[in-house]
Amino acid sequence: MTSSDLNSRGQQVLRLEADALLALSENLPHNFAQACELLANCSGRVIVSGMGKAGIVGQKISATLASTGTPSLFLHPSEAVHGDLGRLRQSDVVMVLSNSGATHEVLRLLPAIKSIGAKSIAICGNSTSSLAENCDLSLSIGVRPEACPLGLAPTVSTTAMLGLGDALAMAVLELRNFTREEFARFHPAGALGRELMTVAEMMRKGKCLPLIDSGTELRRALTVMTATPGRPGAALIVDGDQQLLGIFTDGDLRRLADSGQLLLDEPTDSYMATNPRVLNENVLVSEALHMFKDLHVDQMPVVNDDSKVVGLVDIQDLLEVRL
Repeated sequence: MTSSDLNSRGQQVLRLEADALLALSENLPHNFAQACELLANCSGRVIVSGMGKAGIVGQKISATLASTGTPSLFLHPSEAVHGDLGRLRQSDVVMVLSNSGATHEVLRLLPAIKSIGAKSIAICGNSTSSLAENCDLSLSIGVRPEACPLGLAPTVSTTAMLGLGDALAMAVLELRNFTREEFARFHPAGALGRELMTVAEMMRKGKCLPLIDSGTELRRALTVMTATPGRPGAALIVDGDQQLLGIFTDGDLRRLADSGQLLLDEPTDSYMATNPRVLNENVLVSEALHMFKDLHVDQMPVVNDDSKVVGLVDIQDLLEVRL
């Protein structure tokens, strides 16, 4: 085959799979909403099962459900009938995937599912198959030719299964009113985790927080700024209730030195910037970065819901988190 032939073949496969998804979106199973309600109201877990390529798709669907607020796990059909059915509870919903609806290993699960009393949802191509007829709900992906030139390797069917699984997961996510904050709890690592991290998780605090009391001489404030671990480049002036009165920064120091008005024995209050912009500790790091850029500042104090100072964020801290 020439490069042109290979490119044409690749395009044909993608068109066939795209057509299957488009057809499924235009002919969504009539009981799709009912399946969404069943999944959203599940008081146990959503157990997903399937053999071969359908099983691999099932693992992805289960992972998507679990990461978006619906407790879920994948149950391998062969392992299930050798003891792992003990994981199943009456409060669970079992989602079973099989394009033909006649996969022997999958069908063997159905009597046990019924005996336990769990609800079941079939995702299959053949709406009159044994699987479809023996589950509480059946969602058909339709019967379409596979993209495989031999007509054997699951391609179009698995793409349709995956698409329908994603559609269910996203609809259930909305039914559950799943939030960005909840999503962040399930994704503490990687790029997603950094994007959804809150300011409280990365701010400078404790020994790294340069706090001084109102009335503190500027000389002492400079000592605190240089002695604090991480060299924050700012001092936060607070009252006895830890309420923020103002901020004094390296930039303020340079401007005072240039003007010849630097008096080290004066209270820092005389030189501090009052009513500085602050961050709430629950703000997402991504939102904080936008605030820094909009305000053109290098440091921002962090307060809690009681307006007490709990931390400090430097622009470099945010940039390091987002690397």
